[in-house]
Amino acid sequence: MKNDDTMKVVGLRRHGGPEVLEVLDRPTPHAGPGEVRIRVRATVVNPGDTLIRAGLTPIRQQGADPVIPGHEIAGTIDEIGPGAATELSIGDQVMAMVNPMRPAGGSYAGWVVLPEPAVVPVPTGASLAEAATLPMNGLTALHALDNLNLAPRGTVAVTGAAGAVGGYAVQLARAAGHRVLADAAPRDVDLVTALGADVVVARGADVADRFREHAPDGVDAVVDAAIIGAPLLPAIRHGGRLAYVRGMPDQAEFEQAAERHGVTPVHAYVYQYENRRDKLELLRQLATEGRLSLRVAETFPPEQAYRAHRLLEAGGIRGRLVIEF
Repeated sequence: MKNDDTMKVVGLRRHGGPEVLEVLDRPTPHAGPGEVRIRVRATVVNPGDTLIRAGLTPIRQQGADPVIPGHEIAGTIDEIGPGAATELSIGDQVMAMVNPMRPAGGSYAGWVVLPEPAVVPVPTGASLAEAATLPMNGLTALHALDNLNLAPRGTVAVTGAAGAVGGYAVQLARAAGHRVLADAAPRDVDLVTALGADVVVARGADVADRFREHAPDGVDAVVDAAIIGAPLLPAIRHGGRLAYVRGMPDQAEFEQAAERHGVTPVHAYVYQYENRRDKLELLRQLATEGRLSLRVAETFPPEQAYRAHRLLEAGGIRGRLVIEF
């Protein structure tokens, strides 16, 4: 830091590969009415960040201002704006989801200002790096499950169960009392079993048939964190639902196939839970109770954010890659 008026951010002034990420100085923000300011200590590298960097989202670089990626943070409250109806105090360790489409950009920054309902304390016993892995991915999985409208003791299948969203979906479904089927590569079977899946099948082609072997009448719903799409539909009973976390490569074709199978597709759009303290507080409580696992694979200083992007895009990471400010 040069002085109290500037902060480090990791941003980009042109779209491209990991090498376009730079450490830059930007003005330090201040909390306005109803807001709190967080001294960021940890922010997570997510697939959505790599899409922003590559120019594959509506967030585009314009003019001299850099694009700042990032979706979730943990840090310390150091400023509370007037009229913020919060029980939080200066010095409290907190976590939050950050919408990178906001004018100030995303979470790769030394300080972030947010509406006070967006912020909750970190789970008891969690480090700040661990806590930062929960808000965005946890809220995505929770939004997916909430919109599946599962009856008590339903059967839900989860794809991409070893990943962040899939792993949280397995644990949230188990915490809600559902039977959970999940897919995994051979090296991830023990991990996905430990997360709480009742049945783990091999991932890959014909995974729908393998789910059907353990749910002959079809599962009630699928959380498709792996974005498999239409090939999963035969695993679902007529009248069931499939929650997807990003758009399918051919969305119209997928929706037509779902209609033919009598399956309702639902989009797990995490920003519908933006500023939802109640939802983030639920995740915090479950993590405090040990029912949600906070997995950190590796940490990086801001100057090595490009390395984190490179590793994420190479695939095979289990746990999250965290930038520490």
